[in-house]
Amino acid sequence: MRPAREDESTDVGRLISYSFDQLAANAFLAPDPARRRDVNAEYFTLITEHALDHGSVDVIDDAYGPELAAAAVWFDRTHDIPAIPDYDARLAALAGPFLDRFRTLDTLFDIHHPSEPHWHLAFLAVHPQRQGRGLGGELMNRTHAKLDSGGIPEYLEATNEANIRLYKRHGYTEMKPFDFPLPDDTRFFRMWRPAGRATANSHGPIHL
Repeated sequence: MRPAREDESTDVGRLISYSFDQLAANAFLAPDPARRRDVNAEYFTLITEHALDHGSVDVIDDAYGPELAAAAVWFDRTHDIPAIPDYDARLAALAGPFLDRFRTLDTLFDIHHPSEPHWHLAFLAVHPQRQGRGLGGELMNRTHAKLDSGGIPEYLEATNEANIRLYKRHGYTEMKPFDFPLPDDTRFFRMWRPAGRATANSHGPIHL
């Protein structure tokens, strides 16, 4: 396990797209199966690039090949972070005819995002051939340990029952309201992990 390099944002974006390819949310964003993986990979790359500057991106190398085995993309939301530079134009260029779908997702995520300072686990992705080996848990544990030492809570949006069970094992609890739907009734589930230990500067930035 290691921090991702700046030149690996595309590799991380592709891993996320491949790992999430069977999720209903990915099908909503890019309903054309022939284009889905490439479009979503560009989108996830864009988000990962921003996280490298305003959070952290950790990866696990694949011991059996050149690809990444797993990645976790976090944003430091203990303070305001700037918007992605030229986001509207870049999103329009990559999303093409699916632009309104990505804008809908952004709006819903903004509406339902908690206001309390926290770190946001935007993506936790494990290569399909490496799932079931605890890699996602390893990535979470690394960041949880450091955030717990600063008394900082974490937030995420789960996508299905299997993910909910995983996150509960790592200390996340259901928020109220718990879920929110996309227009096709695909649902995300809001989860919160309370700070492991409160400190006097619990809401200050932490560098991982």
